[in-house]
Amino acid sequence: MSPAAERVMARADALAAISETPDGLTRVYLSTQHLQANQLVGQWMSQAGMTVWQDSVGNICGRYEAQQEGAQAVLLGSHLDTVRNAGRYDGMLGVLTAIEVVDSLQQQGVRLAQAIEIVGFCDEEGTRFGITLLGSRGLTGTWPENWLDTCDASGISVAQAMVQAGLDPARVALAARRQEDFSACLELHIEQGPCLEQEGLALGVVEAINGARRLNCHFTGEAGHAGTVPMAHRKDALAATAEWMVQVENSTRQRGGNLVATVGALRCLPGAVNVIPGEVALSLDIRGPQDAPLDALLTELLIQAEQIAARRGLSFSAEEFYRIAATPCDARLQSLLGEAVTSVQGRTLSLPSGAGHDTIALAERWPVGMLFVRCKGGISHHPAESVMAEDVALAIEAFGRAVRALADGGAR
Repeated sequence: MSPAAERVMARADALAAISETPDGLTRVYLSTQHLQANQLVGQWMSQAGMTVWQDSVGNICGRYEAQQEGAQAVLLGSHLDTVRNAGRYDGMLGVLTAIEVVDSLQQQGVRLAQAIEIVGFCDEEGTRFGITLLGSRGLTGTWPENWLDTCDASGISVAQAMVQAGLDPARVALAARRQEDFSACLELHIEQGPCLEQEGLALGVVEAINGARRLNCHFTGEAGHAGTVPMAHRKDALAATAEWMVQVENSTRQRGGNLVATVGALRCLPGAVNVIPGEVALSLDIRGPQDAPLDALLTELLIQAEQIAARRGLSFSAEEFYRIAATPCDARLQSLLGEAVTSVQGRTLSLPSGAGHDTIALAERWPVGMLFVRCKGGISHHPAESVMAEDVALAIEAFGRAVRALADGGAR
């Protein structure tokens, strides 16, 4: 095992020990454990030759200066908070590998044309307050005013938690960075899915973070006695739903393009063994790396549902309750990462991210790129989350090559 990869694995273990629960990793925004993790990561940044500070929303930040002081920087990093009963690599691996990239430069006495900044984002998951991307939106200056008033399950507001942690709620805006501060942002992350493992590859390049649409849908027919209503006279809402669910699966597969669709919740009324279902409420979640194909799929699926309902003498309705646009990764950064990945493992794979990341917020201000690292079984947000040290070694090598090429290529 390479010393750098060995150090990353050991540091991931050390961070995993900083948890509010002894039998599972839980570390939430502005908790004692969050501040302890920041302090430890800050020490590692300092050891790698970085100037370190905690910003006004609680991100831990480090800067490795360029050849000329005050130069534009390449931003690296990921999050240090977790879901409840989490794994030890989601978020943390991206911060720890970035520190190794900088440490390697320091050991060689190398300064690049651009500086390198690393941020350990304070809250990506939204576990405590239900607010996601809190740390990265601090950097982009896009905190809504009402965030400070949002309360956790104990009734403590974000503003109160900040005061308890030694932060000033009135200074939130000071975390915002200027557009010219960074030329680009790169985030390394575990895949949280099975694609790399199935391809036998350690690393892959993210094309986009999936957009998503979520809808509450209803088929409404007519309830009736299961024994007395002939089959030809039925208006069975559940049968219509079943037919549509198969079409949802088939149509999404046929379209390809890394689109996915899921019916995850189903409620049948009246829900009795001897009554024909008169109404079914169900959810639809569709995701994909590009908005236009995603919207085209949604249109197709809704038309199919209407046609099924009409043919069966039922009615269908759908209400969209959640929508997030796809976040495309910068083509130049995809190419740069792809070259670096190919150089260390022979070939690369382009794939979408089905999960959200701090990169979503950062992409509103700067070009973004993401590198995925294989995780065992695609398992994430779970204590069984696992990566191989050999993959981490390749990740450090590829990420380092891309960062050097980017930071020595001058500003965009």
